Amino acid sequence: MMRALYLLYATVAYAVFFATFLYLIAFVGNLSFVPVTVDFARVAAPGKAALIDIALIALFGIQHSVMARPSFKARWTHIVPAAIERSTYVLFASLALIILMLFWHQLTAPVWTVTNPLGVAILWALFGLGWLIVLASSFLINHFELFGLQQAWFALREKAAAAPVLRQPLFYKLVRHPLYAGFFLAFWATPAMTAGHLLLAVGLSIYMLIAIRLEERNLVDTFGADYVAYRETTPMLVPGTGGRRA
Repeated sequence: MMRALYLLYATVAYAVFFATFLYLIAFVGNLSFVPVTVDFARVAAPGKAALIDIALIALFGIQHSVMARPSFKARWTHIVPAAIERSTYVLFASLALIILMLFWHQLTAPVWTVTNPLGVAILWALFGLGWLIVLASSFLINHFELFGLQQAWFALREKAAAAPVLRQPLFYKLVRHPLYAGFFLAFWATPAMTAGHLLLAVGLSIYMLIAIRLEERNLVDTFGADYVAYRETTPMLVPGTGGRRA
């Protein structure tokens, strides 16, 4: 019964994540069918709005990075069962993102505006491509393990997870972090960049660069020389720019 409840909990956490992910696309893209977006949000004096938005980005970044560290997980699993540790992380990350979007304050001063129809079309295409790369990259590794469903399913079936294996499917042959590369595209590709959108893009870009460094330390600890060799020959985010050695 408890293992079945774990699976139910993991399914709910995944549903919250996926709904949040879909809303994030609309939020960043200023899509009109949602009530709050990056440029249509709460209003305050520009200085106050910027400070609040920076605090929201920091809250998301700290939660996302701290809870992902192995040292935190080792202590956390004394409280949360291992079968739902990842789902709990996903749920907390989703809640942090919901808080960011719910309390975001708009800063609508224009930074750039592209009016050329071809330029607009290209930027929207890159925006959509970024989100597709994010989703596809998660499936190329193990989407259901990444978001906690596999752990709960294995617990229900009393099945042990296989030892992690370093793989480089498709996008991972081109860059080490295609999922983050997709987010960079999604956050920066817009025909109408405002100060608020720029603040979000810069803040989350800084967070991602820090997260990559922390994540790669863990990957070296897990895969040792294999990951070091992969890192030496494969670029971090931009295809064709060479690995760390270059």
